[in-house]
Amino acid sequence: MTELIAVAVITILAVISPGADFAMITRNSYLYGRWAGIVAAFGIASGVLVHVTYSILGIGILIAHSPNILLAIKMAGAAYLIYIGYKTLISKTTVGVDINLNKTASMASFRTGFLTNVLNPKTTLFVVSIFTQIVSPSTGIGLQIGYGIFMSLMHLIWFIGVAVFFSHHKLRATMLEKQTVLNRIIGIILMGLGVSLGVIPITN
Repeated sequence: MTELIAVAVITILAVISPGADFAMITRNSYLYGRWAGIVAAFGIASGVLVHVTYSILGIGILIAHSPNILLAIKMAGAAYLIYIGYKTLISKTTVGVDINLNKTASMASFRTGFLTNVLNPKTTLFVVSIFTQIVSPSTGIGLQIGYGIFMSLMHLIWFIGVAVFFSHHKLRATMLEKQTVLNRIIGIILMGLGVSLGVIPITN
C-alpha cells in the first residue's frame, strides 16, 4: 500500500508541475483549438507509455546508470524544444477561431505531443526513478503495468483538462487577438526550456 501511495502522489505532483508538456498543450490548444490540444495530450500519454515500457523491461536501469545515453536524450530533447520554440517565435501565420483540423494536422499534433514527452529527459528520469527506486523488485509485472497505465492516464486526464481550458471559445478568442505576442512568449518559453535542458545537469 505504501508503494502504491508513493507512486500515485509522485505521479500527480510530476504531472501538474509546469514544463515542456504544459507549454506545448497550451500552444496547440489556443492556436489550433480543442481537438489539437486533446490529440497532443494523447501523444504525451503515449510518450509516457514508451518510458514505462523500457523501464519495466529493465532498460531503464541501463539508462539511469549510463551518462552517455542520458546526455543523448537530453540533447535531443533540448534541440527539439528549441526548434519548436523558434518556429513558434517567428511564426507570422494568423490563425482563426474557426480553424478545422484535418487528418494531417491531427497527426502533427499527436506527433508534437509524443516527441515532446519522449525526448524530455526529466520525464525519462521521473519514470525510471519510479521503477528503480519506488517500485520493489518483488512487485508483480501485472501491478507494474498497472502503475504505468496509471501514470499515462494521469498525464492524459490533466492535459486534456489543460487543452479544454485554453481552447474555451472566449479565452481562445482573446488569446488569438494577441497571438503574435503570445507566440513570442510561448516560443521564448519553449526555447528557454530547451536551453535549460541542454546546459543544466540532470541528476537522478
